[in-house]
Amino acid sequence: MTELELLGPRAHGPACGSAVLKASAEDFQVDEVLDIPLAGEGEHLWLWVEKRGLNTEEAAKRIARAAGVPLRLISYAGLKDRQALTRQWFSLHLPGKADPDLGGAEGAELAILKRVRHSRKLQRGAHAANGFILRLTRLSADTAALERRMQRIAAAGIPNYYGAQRFGHEGGNLAHARHFAAGNSLPEKRNVRSRVLSAARSYLFNRTLAARVAAGSWNQAQPGDLLAFTDSRSFFMAGAAECGDPRLAALDLHPTGPLWGVGPSPSGGAIQQLEQELVGDDGVLVDWLAEAGLQHERRILRLPIGGLTWHYPEPDILQLEFVLPAGCFATALVRELVDLLPAGQTDNPCVF
Repeated sequence: MTELELLGPRAHGPACGSAVLKASAEDFQVDEVLDIPLAGEGEHLWLWVEKRGLNTEEAAKRIARAAGVPLRLISYAGLKDRQALTRQWFSLHLPGKADPDLGGAEGAELAILKRVRHSRKLQRGAHAANGFILRLTRLSADTAALERRMQRIAAAGIPNYYGAQRFGHEGGNLAHARHFAAGNSLPEKRNVRSRVLSAARSYLFNRTLAARVAAGSWNQAQPGDLLAFTDSRSFFMAGAAECGDPRLAALDLHPTGPLWGVGPSPSGGAIQQLEQELVGDDGVLVDWLAEAGLQHERRILRLPIGGLTWHYPEPDILQLEFVLPAGCFATALVRELVDLLPAGQTDNPCVF
């Protein structure tokens, strides 16, 4: 599947040019933001880890091997990109044990920057946000249009699409999800099961968001919408009064779309009808997600970009710095700016 099919239309107009992302790991830097005060004592050892060209699951395996503990005793808050320079937390459950020698886990791809004891393990999704430093290289763009685009994005936000990487190479994760849904079964391996369920759910959300972007309503509340604050998982129904809430204009409050699970969409009126209609032929995916035990949740349609700044270290390099809530994709921002070229290509950009 193409990226346009997996995501949807841009909100702010055609790309302003083309560029390369991730020519090197240093071009895509991510720092996990974890607002948890660590006690300094307890049966869990927390590690602040820097990794380069290594995904989170492989890093966890290396730490487990070096510590001599089962992989199930290693926890982390979220998955980070392989082709990137990332810093994130891991925790090891070591009741009654001293800190292990973890030198065997370290090397060119992994460094342990900090070690702190704590009374609890690190839970999935515990991080509040991720800080990004991105460098777009081999930039060929109308810089005046690019400046206007970034100012507009800083003021108005972007559609909160799940990135194409959620769906695997050429949408392979989604294809696997359709296969299992058609057979009303689930993969035996937990990580594979999580991957395909997430791909299906993300695709259905992106379909709703794409329809709202096409209609120009992705950033506007309508009666029947379920509204949520940027950093909250709770939501409430929008009536006429809520649609005029000034917190919508301030980018604090947003309309949401469905993360399908058990039950019909809890939105109301025309919004509920739209969300149900957009399921279309993918009703088997919705039923499969419900059979898997997932509960219906919501995700904000509009993504505000925290602390967005930019500059040009070289005429053909654009560096962006910003913060996003956990679970949101930096590539959704890049997509609103430029078409991305493969690292070895300098023309004929991939049109998303």
